[in-house]
Amino acid sequence: MTTANSLQHKSIADFVESTLQTYSEKPAYACLGQTLTFGEIEEKSRALACFLQQHPELQPGDRIAIQLPNLIQYPIAAYAAFRAGLVIVNTNPLYTPPEMQHQFKDSGAKALIILQDLLPKFDAIKAQTDIDLVIATSAPDLLTNDLADAPDGCMSLNQILKEFANQDLAERSLVSLDDNCVLQYTGGTTGVSKGACLSHGNILSNALQVHERLKVKLIDGEEVFICPLPLYHIYAFTVNMMMMFSNGNLNVLIPNPRDIDGFVDAIAPFKFTAFSGINTLFVGLAHHEKFKSLDFSKFKFTVSGGTALTSSAVDVWRTVTGCSITEGYGLSETSPVLCLNTPDHEILGTVGQPLIDTEIQLWDENNNQVEEGEIVARGPQVMSGYWNMPEETAKVMNDGFFKTGDVGVRLPTGEIKIVDRLKDMIIVSGFNVYPNEVEDVLTKHPKILEAAVVGEQDEKSGEKVCAYITVADELPSEQVIAHCRDHLTAYKIPKKVVVLDELPKSTVGKILRRELRK
Repeated sequence: MTTANSLQHKSIADFVESTLQTYSEKPAYACLGQTLTFGEIEEKSRALACFLQQHPELQPGDRIAIQLPNLIQYPIAAYAAFRAGLVIVNTNPLYTPPEMQHQFKDSGAKALIILQDLLPKFDAIKAQTDIDLVIATSAPDLLTNDLADAPDGCMSLNQILKEFANQDLAERSLVSLDDNCVLQYTGGTTGVSKGACLSHGNILSNALQVHERLKVKLIDGEEVFICPLPLYHIYAFTVNMMMMFSNGNLNVLIPNPRDIDGFVDAIAPFKFTAFSGINTLFVGLAHHEKFKSLDFSKFKFTVSGGTALTSSAVDVWRTVTGCSITEGYGLSETSPVLCLNTPDHEILGTVGQPLIDTEIQLWDENNNQVEEGEIVARGPQVMSGYWNMPEETAKVMNDGFFKTGDVGVRLPTGEIKIVDRLKDMIIVSGFNVYPNEVEDVLTKHPKILEAAVVGEQDEKSGEKVCAYITVADELPSEQVIAHCRDHLTAYKIPKKVVVLDELPKSTVGKILRRELRK
């Protein structure tokens, strides 16, 4: 059993320090042309942890926000925070000042490690937060070792790393595996953003659970894993910065995956073995000429999560790379992974079977088990609740089960198929239409690159199906509807088709249906 009591380490700090020591000579992280070993990460994270430990305004259990893109500074900051006994508040660098204010104030964060370019946004809301300690860094700092003074009111990360380089950590306060170590704020797609309380046991358990499912493909210390998904997102935080890290593998960090040219140039020097991403990224890369010419000779597996994987994305990715895509499923509240296919044995269209020690049930609105219903999950990776929001917690937790808000079915072989978000379901003349199904059909058309389907009010049917697409070539809406007619029953066929230059997306590349609704 992957229970808290069976875990080898008693805190993430113990886990991090053991890993850094075990693989000290191995390369750990690469970014912007620079590679640091596990030993170098140990030295830098220890220096920062010593500073945080000794800072008079910080006590074990206090919250520290990290607002950085995918730079090597991120794992250094995260590991240092854990080693100093602090709780991490992962923060999106693209947040607006009001979004930053909500997250910083709600979490009670007392310190912030931030990209220097973002300081003007923070300065606009600093007075409305409890943050007194601000540590700033610039993207090239670890390359240049620039020791210039930080802007007023801030401390320089490079200066801290230099000043505390040879110090030893004081003995840490004892922590329980049930203690919080991360406040992972939800995307706020269904209301105000809430902080999911993730414990040491939650994240360590999930790293172990994911490794158990992927171990058929992993050789300790030999994997080169391309990481374009942001480390502030719980997907990459657990899969890359915990699970892949724990086995002595190299993570290649991509600061800006939207720059496809720069992305391809950054990974070209590596004979990478593994890759994580989401549907839109796979499609974009697979249609990029320079990507097609990369060396895929060592490429073994690809992991997908965060949004529905379309069959057309799987097909084009396999054609270009020779590699299948292993889809999984999870949420911020579940650390995040609940289900995951087994590499080379994927059941396409499903998110695989539940991870070890993970119980998945399907419930109706009365919490009764049904054949098709809301996915609920119980396991060692499920959060204890939302930070300071007992009423919101009560809405989603029942007898240890977390209500995901997603509709699913279980195949006879045990795999879980995500039908759609409860809130995205379209009801046409009393019939349920799930956008995922229509989107999958749309993207099977050779000229359609991406699709988003939403419902709009209709006098006759209550709602009608509306499709928003991006295309590779001119495509009349009549042809789109004719294509759908070959694959879908009448009430599921879009009544309106709109071609856009691009679909609205979140910062991690999820298509935002809510922005398309009228």
